[in-house]
Amino acid sequence: MTGPHVTIALDTVQLTPPVLLAPMAGITDLPFRRMVARFGAGLVVSEMVASGEMLTAKPSVRAKARIELGLDLPSSVQLAGREAQPMAEAAKIVADMGAKIIDINMGCPAKKVTGGASGAALMRDPDHALRLIEAVAGAVDLPVTLKMRLGWDDETRNAAHIARRAAAAGVRMVVIHGRTRMQFYQGQADWAAIRDVVEAVDVPVVANGDIIDAHSAARALRDSGAAGVMVGRGAQGAPWRLAQIAHALYGVQAPDVPRGDDLSDFISEHYEAILSFYGRDVGLRLARKHLGWYADDCGAPLRAEMMTAQTPEAALALIRAAFGERIAA
Repeated sequence: MTGPHVTIALDTVQLTPPVLLAPMAGITDLPFRRMVARFGAGLVVSEMVASGEMLTAKPSVRAKARIELGLDLPSSVQLAGREAQPMAEAAKIVADMGAKIIDINMGCPAKKVTGGASGAALMRDPDHALRLIEAVAGAVDLPVTLKMRLGWDDETRNAAHIARRAAAAGVRMVVIHGRTRMQFYQGQADWAAIRDVVEAVDVPVVANGDIIDAHSAARALRDSGAAGVMVGRGAQGAPWRLAQIAHALYGVQAPDVPRGDDLSDFISEHYEAILSFYGRDVGLRLARKHLGWYADDCGAPLRAEMMTAQTPEAALALIRAAFGERIAA
């Protein structure tokens, strides 16, 4: 406990409050993490970084793991892979880049990831998964965390078993998405099933899956008994969502959510940051999904026009018109 706020302590790294940003491929890049950090969160996590590609020093891969050293909250880099040595070497690289935590991906259900024996596929071979965990934990002095699902399918819900072994191998926190890999994102996340993991280990367990607002976060904590929550898609188009949840659950200061011209300026800043980070051509394409989430309530025609703008100038003009008109109405 730190003051009135609950803290997850990972050695010397404090996650306060325990409302964490989930790693999301193609979404939680550095520009988005900056926007979330502006409002506050216990932790921001990079998008998944392939360990083998990290070793090639390819700029686009290294960019995924880039850390904003000025962020006033901890940053974690999530690594994915299927072999122990590349995972360990990649962990050393991101530690040197400034990460405060290394997270191991054992939860991604995507076929292109599991087909390569990475992500959630590692849950099918706990002995092999533990070799990866031991290699990473032994390679760095940073806290190592683990994100996984309940199991591969309903017949092999082995998250508690793996978590117990992972904690013994040095993992300092476990995040559980309340679905199996075979469920992908269908149905409702089973937060109550996460309680088995909570009861199996003496390290903090964080609940993930379908946590989109304060109400769902409170229910996830109640059902799971977890020490905190991790928010993914609930933050899309709302980088302030984690701070809103933290305010409702832990009494931290409520975020000043931008409205009107302030919202237009905020979205424009995010848009321009994406273009600066990736370059104009790639940035134009990657920014569209974020504009779509911000513009969910703008009406289909205007939203579509914003997402298909061919130049930054056109997109910025549409942002100003869209959000200014909403306030003036």
